Amino acid sequence: MMHVGIPVGVHVLMEREGRILLMRRAGTGFFDGLYSLPGGHVEADESLGRTAVREMREEVGVEIDPAGLVHLGVVHRRSDTNRVDFFLRAKAWAGEPRICEPDKCDALGWFARADLPANTVAYVRQALAAGEGPWILELGW
Repeated sequence: MMHVGIPVGVHVLMEREGRILLMRRAGTGFFDGLYSLPGGHVEADESLGRTAVREMREEVGVEIDPAGLVHLGVVHRRSDTNRVDFFLRAKAWAGEPRICEPDKCDALGWFARADLPANTVAYVRQALAAGEGPWILELGW
């Protein structure tokens, strides 16, 4: 039996006043023009929490405490790859979110769950609809 190395991603939900922070991808060649949660790939020797801290600092310039993260759920999806994405909620953060990687993101916005942009990444939309968790979604199989 052959074992498969599966890419792992982390997405971080930030919410204030009933609105969720989404960023519009640009220039990456992957879901460009679509809104998603901040996040990224887990690097070698990096935990989910450390990935979340690094990605939030790199992408939107905020500091989060990994001890304050809540695990919402997991999406195991089949699309261009066999991939696993973890969804975490940051209960608190320091700093005001801003675009820190303009070569990868061209817009930030706060959106109500019931009024997400039509151009939101499909699996992110499904994960947000799954609620507070814990949940596991298998998509595209």
